[in-house]
Order: sequence, then C-alpha cells, then structure tokens
Amino acid sequence: MHFQWDWLCLGVLIISSVTAEIENEETLDADVEVEDFDKQSQEADVDRDKSSLEVVYQTPKPTGEVYFTETFDGVLAGWVLSKTKKEDTDDNIAKYDGRWEVEELKENTVPGDRGLVLKSVAKHHAISAMLTKAFIFDNKPLIVQYEVNFQEGIDCGGAYIKLLSSSDDLNLEYFFDKTPYTIMFGPDKCGEDYKLHFIFRHKNPKTGEYDEKHAKRPDVDLKKFYLDKKTHLYTLVLKPDDTFEMLIDQSVVSKGSLLEDMVPPVNPPKEIEDPSDKKPDDWDERPKIPDPNAVKPDDWDEDEPSKIEDPDAVKPEGWLDDEPQYVPDPNAKKPKDWDEEMDGEWEAPQIPNPKCETAPGCGHWVRPMKNNPNYKGKWKAPMIDNPNYQGIWSPQKIPNPDYFEDLHPFKMTTVSAVGLELWSMTSDIYFDNFIICSEKEVADRWAADGWGLKKLVASANEPGMFSQLVTAAEDHPWLWVLYILTLALPVGLGVLFCWPAKKTDEEIDFKKTCISKPITKGELKEEREELEDDEVELEEEKENEDTAEDEDEGEGGEDIDDDDEENEVADGSQEEGDKSNKSGSEDEMKEADESTGSGDGPLKSVRKRRVRKD
Repeated sequence: MHFQWDWLCLGVLIISSVTAEIENEETLDADVEVEDFDKQSQEADVDRDKSSLEVVYQTPKPTGEVYFTETFDGVLAGWVLSKTKKEDTDDNIAKYDGRWEVEELKENTVPGDRGLVLKSVAKHHAISAMLTKAFIFDNKPLIVQYEVNFQEGIDCGGAYIKLLSSSDDLNLEYFFDKTPYTIMFGPDKCGEDYKLHFIFRHKNPKTGEYDEKHAKRPDVDLKKFYLDKKTHLYTLVLKPDDTFEMLIDQSVVSKGSLLEDMVPPVNPPKEIEDPSDKKPDDWDERPKIPDPNAVKPDDWDEDEPSKIEDPDAVKPEGWLDDEPQYVPDPNAKKPKDWDEEMDGEWEAPQIPNPKCETAPGCGHWVRPMKNNPNYKGKWKAPMIDNPNYQGIWSPQKIPNPDYFEDLHPFKMTTVSAVGLELWSMTSDIYFDNFIICSEKEVADRWAADGWGLKKLVASANEPGMFSQLVTAAEDHPWLWVLYILTLALPVGLGVLFCWPAKKTDEEIDFKKTCISKPITKGELKEEREELEDDEVELEEEKENEDTAEDEDEGEGGEDIDDDDEENEVADGSQEEGDKSNKSGSEDEMKEADESTGSGDGPLKSVRKRRVRKD
C-alpha cells in the first residue's frame, strides 16, 4: 500500500515540474512575441521596476490600396460637425451639439497615440468625413475596421459607424439620423441588451424603395467587450460571393450569407396570402363540440352550494361571546383643537380588546365552513369530436406582385463618406484607427501597428493573477468559496496520500514475533540437552508400542493380520519422521555451533522444534 502512495506522490511531483516548465516556456514565447512585434513595428523597452511597457509610438501607415484611413494623431482635418437638428424630437435635445475631443487613452496610454473621444452625456453627436475615394461594390471585398474603447463602461449608447451612400446632394453639415446610408456596423448597448450591428439598406429593384436588412445576432457573449475598459478591434468583411464576417479582436463572432442570414430576407416570397380572400360564414374551426345527445342526470342538483357549515364543529372552551373584538382606547384623549360643532362628537380610536388576547376568540361564534360533498356545479354536456371540423382557415395563396430575385445583394449603393451619429448616456467613448480597404493583409498590418500596440501595453500593465482573483472575488463574493475549495482539495489529497500512516497494534505484534532474539552459549547448551532428553523419551515410547502390538497379535487371531500391515506402515512412517526430526535437530545444532564460534557479538537465533506425542 505504501508503495502505491510513493508512486502517487512521485506522479504529483512530476506533474508540478512539467507545469512549471510549461509556464516558463509560455513566458519565453511571450517574450519572443514582444521582440518580434518590436522589430516589425517599433522599438519597445520593458521597464521591470515599473511593471509597464514603454514604447515609441509611430503613426500607422497603410501598406496597400485604401479608400479611407484616420488615426487622429495630427490635426482633425476633413471631419465635419453636423449643424442640423434631429427630427421628431424635443427642441431641447434635438440639436447635434454633443462635444468631441481628440485625446489619449485614460488607461494603458501609448504616448503619442490619440483618438476621437465622445465627451457629452445625454446629447446627440454627429461627425462625418468624405472617403479618399468612393467604394463601388463590384468584384472587390469591402473591409471596414476601427477601434473602440468604452473608457467609463457603457450604460446606454452606441459606438457604430455609418457608411453614407453616395449622392449629389450629400452635405456633411446636414448629416443626421435620416441621412441615407448603405451600411451600419458596430457595437450598441442599452440595459442588458448587448448588440453588434450589421445593417445594410437594400434597394427594391421594382419599387426603388430601400429596406433595412439586419444580420442575425452573434451566438457569442458580447458583455465583456463593453465592460472591461479595453480597446477592442471591430472588423466587417463583405465578399463578392454574398457572404459576410464580423470579427472582434480579429476573432470571428458571426458569419453568414446575405441571402440566407438576414432579417427580413433580401428576396420576398414568391407567393403571398390573398388580401381579398375571406373566411366563409359556415366554416367550422371547432375541433371539439358539446355532445348534443347528452342529458343531465336526474340527481344532478345545480343549487347545492360549494361551501356549507361544518356540523361537527364545536365552539372552543373559553370563547368570550359578550366581549367585542375592538374597544375604545382608554388612554386616548380628545385633541385640544377639536371643535364638536365642526368636527362632530369626538370618539376614542378603537384598539384590539386586551381580554381577547388570552381567549380563543371574542364576539358571536360562527361555525366554520367546509366543502360541500354534494356540490357538483352547473351541468355541462361532455365534449366530442366535431364531425364538421374543417381545420383552421387561412387565406389562399396568390403570386406575389412585388416578387423579385436579387441573386447578388453584395452589389449595394456606392459609399462615399463615413459618419458617427450617436446618442449616449456615458461619456469618454474612444474611437481610433479607421480603415476601409479591400485586402485583408492591409487591414491586418494596420491593426498590428495600432491596436496590436495598445493590446501589448494593456497586457503588460495588467495586474498579477492574485490581484485579478481578489478583484473578481470583490465583485462576486461567492468566488471565495471556490478559491478555498480549490486550495483545500489538493492539500487534503496530498496529506491523505503522502503522509505516513500510523502502524496498528497487530502489525507491531506481528513484527515483534518475527524478530529473532540473540542467545548465549549457555542457553544453547541447555537447549541441546533438552533435545537429547526428548530423543530418549521417543525411543522408550516406541519400544512400549512394539510390546503392546505383539500381545495384541497373540490374542486377536486372523482378524488382526490386516491391522499388522497398517501398523507396520505407520511404524515405518513414524520411524522416518523420528529420523527426520533427529537429523533436523542435529542440523540445527550444527548451525548453532557455527554461529557461536563466529565472535563475541550476539549469536544468531535457532528455532527449536520439539516433537511430542500425547
């Protein structure tokens, strides 16, 4: 058993050493990633004493064809504040007078890296800029990417962008909620509803009207992206094969088809219900009807009440029939300003009768009510299947006069501007590093030079594991129980399996019996004499038995002949046993003699075997 515990302890030690080695390798890998990132983008020095990452920031530059980029590191050029009002809203809040600022992050700051920050609370904000060149939905993908940081968390508000549709009358100074857009994309949250919008406006080829098509909600939990106060990268990829992908921090959170995964669908149904069709008057939709042949039983009494007085009830002893339940308060006094002419005769307020507190009850006793066993209620005929049942009526289908089939909804309205039109109950929403392009490699390189650097600084400034656990437990106190169990379980198992067990009394006694005691030469001589005496006694007993057998043969006749053979066999076996015992004793004695002559130290023990016959 102890052998198994030793192996278990050895296994625990091996696992611990392997885990420590893996952690060291991960740390080394992280250092390698930092070095690689520094070589590719900019030089970065790790200050171990300050436990933060000091970097030299360089403004990202696009490495390929782009339609729009903005880093907000220089002068805010090309961006236009809206001067209009929001329609269908009170004049007090209708203006787009929310304030914007260009500033650095509050936490995990990268010196020199600035972004556009929404500063006002409970106000409408609108700002926009023209693209470097318009994007035409033809045979190239559309990639929209930008960064968002909810520096103060988010209560209710959005951080989505709009790609404004190209038109001759587009004026950015009048950009508001009704300005036509082609795509709206980005995070939005109000209450406990966390959303990631992707909406595009689809033009009906028959009517020319535009309808909003919403992508289905992502299956992942988006809550952490709104509450961790970190900078996150939002990316939308639209492909010419009519598919889309939405990514957060370069991980896909939703993808699908423009033809199949939008609500409502891009293409309308081929058939619709006839609006002029009406249900016939004799159409019977009842699956069950009362049995017309059923008759109420003669003994069915509909007048019986559901409750009756309990005739077996008895008034409790001590019931005070003459005492009212409430009496005037004897301590109450009429107010000094009481005017009997105006207020009437004054009466003291009623209080519970103190005499009723110790009694089962006061006032007139009434028998309690119980269920009436004869009550059946109003009689109704049982239900049967309706023989005239025709099912649930629905209008007939007719060809949809507005039906069309757009097999390539990717070919949307051309985009010529980008804008932020937002309302928020939380300030300090940070935007940075907008890019619109067609190549994923260009967007990834842009992200590495901007968002990647922010992520690296944030990771370097994160508190240790212990601090994170304590912070999480402060928000969720039940985690303390989990921590205690997590620590106590391995410690308890280690003590249980690795701690040496106490020896039982049986094991101690057993070991004591097996321990050989050292003997001296004198004791060995006494044992030898005893063995010689035993041998003499055995020989005398043998002679006595032979004499007795001879006498029995003379008296027993022929019947004893058979027994003689058995006795001879027994005698032979006994003699062999005596010889073996004798030889065994002599061998033991020889071993004892050899052991006694080996030196002055304790002699080896010799087990003596005595052969006695009852």
